[in-house]
Order: sequence, then structure tokens, then C-alpha cells
Amino acid sequence: MRHALLAAATLALTLPASAQEAPEGAPSPNQIVDAASAEEWVVIPPEDLLVMTLAPDAEGNEREVVIQLMPAPFSQGWVSNIKTLARAKWYDGITVNRVQDNYVVQWGDPGHDNPESGETETKPLPEGLKVMGEDEYFTWVSDQQIPWMWSVTGRIASRSAGTPPGFQINPTAVPRFSDPYTSAVSYSGSFPVGLWFGGDGPASFGSLPAKAWPVHCYGMVGVGRSYSPDTGSGAELYTVIGHAPRHLDRNIALVGRIVHGMEHLSSLPRGSGALGFYTEEEADKRTPILSIRVAADLSEEEQPQFEYLSTESESFVAYTEARANRRDPFFIVPAGGADICNIPVPIREVVPE
Repeated sequence: MRHALLAAATLALTLPASAQEAPEGAPSPNQIVDAASAEEWVVIPPEDLLVMTLAPDAEGNEREVVIQLMPAPFSQGWVSNIKTLARAKWYDGITVNRVQDNYVVQWGDPGHDNPESGETETKPLPEGLKVMGEDEYFTWVSDQQIPWMWSVTGRIASRSAGTPPGFQINPTAVPRFSDPYTSAVSYSGSFPVGLWFGGDGPASFGSLPAKAWPVHCYGMVGVGRSYSPDTGSGAELYTVIGHAPRHLDRNIALVGRIVHGMEHLSSLPRGSGALGFYTEEEADKRTPILSIRVAADLSEEEQPQFEYLSTESESFVAYTEARANRRDPFFIVPAGGADICNIPVPIREVVPE
């Protein structure tokens, strides 16, 4: 009898959640996103997408990664360089050279700034690349560019845009988004941004000058660089594969985020060299990059199509509140707040019929 009870208990523990009868409750964040209307989704232009094709894996499976590039007003010099490099086919034949656990995956020329690789030759860069200054890691913004924000006390309206959709005056009803790195946080299009008020900026957020910058969340893509005043050209890129390294904000240019195929990068073998670089003995671990193309340059049949849930939509407001205060049946205690990186903007692929 005792063995039968143990077997039953083991079986119960191994049953997937979907096999259990879920009680009634508030909708989950995913259910809110699934119910969003078609009008609340924004198409990402092909000019803002990069298609990175990696060499097939050990089983011969194709590997494709799609990157959404940062739209104006952020990091436009680096984004311009990246498109120049892609259109010059400079990225073709480079490799993934660094995989540091709980930090970043980095790709570029194995002979550049990687003394443990054993490579001595470097690939010449195309002409016409821009050189950016450190003051371009952030930009001055107005309340027309950032229509609303979250402060330590919750979601508040900007002075010109008025009350955002779904905003409630009662501060206890608004999720807390305290952030040790910023005065406030928000989104610019589909990208998370930090805000700081003060100084002598050329733009103003209501009555205060405001700086804004993209933040290092999981899947964000940045530009590798050496010591200051070097700001990187865009020839070396990385993506975050661990806990958000927010200390990098305003110290390195962020230029986009992975919207498809992240598993092909996050699952790569870790490097044993300094900072996770592959050593000369680990050359076989470097994943070749066959090509990187601007999606707009591909044929219509080859162009990937993605949309993001508008961060000014009613559904996004409900989604953020649900992410900060989970009340769907699995959860017991609502958290009452969330980190900006714990509320990624939903992305979906559009598959032509």
C-alpha cells in the first residue's frame, strides 16, 4: 500500500501543469497579449531588421537570428555603420568569439582585440564608417518622444501627452517600477529606456531637461569597444544572455535586440579564456556567421515579418500591470512591482498565408 501511495505521489508531481485542472482567475500576461486587437500591433519595417545566418548546427539544422535595430532617436550613428557593414558583406565569414556565462555572446573578427585566439590578421573595414562620441550613448528627449513614464511611485503621465491609456490616479493601483539606475523608466517604440531629469539639455520633458538611453535587458544587442575614447564601430556586436548588466548603460552603445532565434546564441558553449573568449585551443567552438543582411535587401519571399505590441495601447497597459502583479491561478501573492527588464515588449512573427 505504501509503495502504491508513493507511486501515485510521484505521478502527481510529474504531471504537466496543462494536465491539471486550472482554477478560474485573472488572465495571464500571455492571455492579454493573445487577446490584443490587430490595430494594437505595429509592423517592424524591413529596413530595421537584420537577418543573421549562422552555420548549421552539429545535426545539420539551419540557424537564423533576427535582430531589430534601434530606431531614432537612439544610437543612429552606430546603426548606420551596421547597415554599411552588412551591405558591404563585411560580416560574412566572421565568427562568434566570446560566450561568457550569465553575461554576453559576442561576434566579430577573431583577429581583433582577442589575444587568446591565435589570430593575427584583421579584416579591413569598409570606408565611410562614422565615428561617434561618448555623448551619443544617450539623447535628450522631449515629452513628445516619450509620451509617458514610470517613476518610483508608479506610472505617471507626461505633461503634454496627458493621462496615458489605462492610467489610474490612485497610486496604490499602479505597479511600482523603482529603478536604482534612473529617475524613471519607459519605452521608446518597442525598446526599454531609462530617463534622468536635470542639466542643460536642448530638449525638455515638460519643464525639465531629460536624458534618455536604452537599457541592457536580456536579448539587447550592443557594440563592442575598447577603452575610452573608443566607442566602437559596429564591427563587433554582442547580445545579453544573462541577468541584465545595467551598469553598462550609458557606457556602451545599444543598437537593437534579438527578436527571433535567441536560442541559437544563448546555448553556445562557453569560452574558457578571459571574459569568456575562446582560446586558440578552442577554435573549433567558434560558430561561423555565414551572412548578415538588412531584411529590406532580401526578396519579399525571404524577408521576415515581425510586429510588436504598441507600448501606447490599452492591451500593453493591461499586460504591464499583469506582469507586475500576477493574479492568474498559479500565483499566490502579487509582487506589486517589476523591473523594466521583466516586462519585455511582446513580439510576434507574421507568417504569410
